[in-house]
Amino acid sequence: MEVTGDNLLTPEDSNQIHGDILESIFNHVPLVDLVPASYVTKSWKLAVSTSLQGVGGRRRRCPNRIKPWLLIYTQNTRFPHSTTAHAYDPRSHVWIEIHEPSIKFISALRSSHSTLLYMLSPSSLSLSYDPLHLTWHHIKAPLIWRIDPIVAMVGKRVIIAGGTCDFEDDPLAVEMYDLETCKWEMCESMPAILRESASSTWLSIAVNSNKNKMYVVEKSTGVAYSFDPSIKAWQGPYHLRPPQTTSTISHCFIGFANHDRLIFVGIIGDDIKSIKLWEVDGESLEVFREIGEMPKQLVERMKVVSSEDDAENTIYFGMPTPSSIGVSLMDDLVYIYISSVGGAIIMCELSGDHSGACSWTSVKNITGIDIDRCKLTQGTVLGCSRVGLDDLDKALRESRKFHVKETV
Repeated sequence: MEVTGDNLLTPEDSNQIHGDILESIFNHVPLVDLVPASYVTKSWKLAVSTSLQGVGGRRRRCPNRIKPWLLIYTQNTRFPHSTTAHAYDPRSHVWIEIHEPSIKFISALRSSHSTLLYMLSPSSLSLSYDPLHLTWHHIKAPLIWRIDPIVAMVGKRVIIAGGTCDFEDDPLAVEMYDLETCKWEMCESMPAILRESASSTWLSIAVNSNKNKMYVVEKSTGVAYSFDPSIKAWQGPYHLRPPQTTSTISHCFIGFANHDRLIFVGIIGDDIKSIKLWEVDGESLEVFREIGEMPKQLVERMKVVSSEDDAENTIYFGMPTPSSIGVSLMDDLVYIYISSVGGAIIMCELSGDHSGACSWTSVKNITGIDIDRCKLTQGTVLGCSRVGLDDLDKALRESRKFHVKETV
């Protein structure tokens, strides 16, 4: 079904369906289809809202609550960077193709700490941080020429660090752009220990929106630092190494879940023997408890890139390395994936009661089905966003179209 702004017209009458029956029906309707449904009558709008939040505002206990979407952009890395967009809605268990007006790509698309998308060229930096990336903000490029920096949104400030060109004097240079004053300013350089890894390829970053801090961890060692934009300085080092762990963690990632829970994702072994999750103390940055381990059958899926879920149609492209794995984390969902067209996607849902429980599932990746794998110029950018009814309503009114492609 295709959902467009034309579906938002209010009919003159509606079927006489009310109360619990209507809410029960809406529990099985994809989120994108609830937008036009909410315009039918006031009672329908209330039923839509209640079906998503539960009775009495018990949103966290509502099994039908809105969950963060996984967004996948498949882009041609050559100019003009033609791009297709897909989204996976875990609440509705559907894949959605997003048709949007073409935008001017100044360079290849990149993502950072889940929601932020950006494009960087020698002359400008373009950013988009709303849930469906309806708006792009274009600002002057940083003073230092960079190829693969880390980029983060911390409050109203944009932090860009490392990833400089070889001829720049300081490979650890940090700049900060204030969205209110529209000015760049230099900050304390990154710690010297990160000199050989000062790029987005080798660093994982997370942002605590409540504390207005950025956290950086070296993927291969677990050495971490925090950056405070208010004082333009770094703090650390911290060593994110789980206690009583004898296995070698080849790569690690960090991200924030609900209630400022800092989650540490560790890839065990160069051959991806296992993938585990730990919780980190937000103050001391000590790893204090293991909260989950990916089931072995799902770990095996991470080792194979296939064009179909069906084993008979599996196309093997060689075992991925830990460096090809990416992680996006938001609210209580952790997406772990292979950063390639059609790569495996595993979703972990954390318990919201701090019990440490979590559930794992494999998500069939349909985005590569129509992609020619011989086109080596195609790459993927992944991230996740809190997409609500208001966001979808705004998108539909701005000429976006959503096509529900497949239920998984």
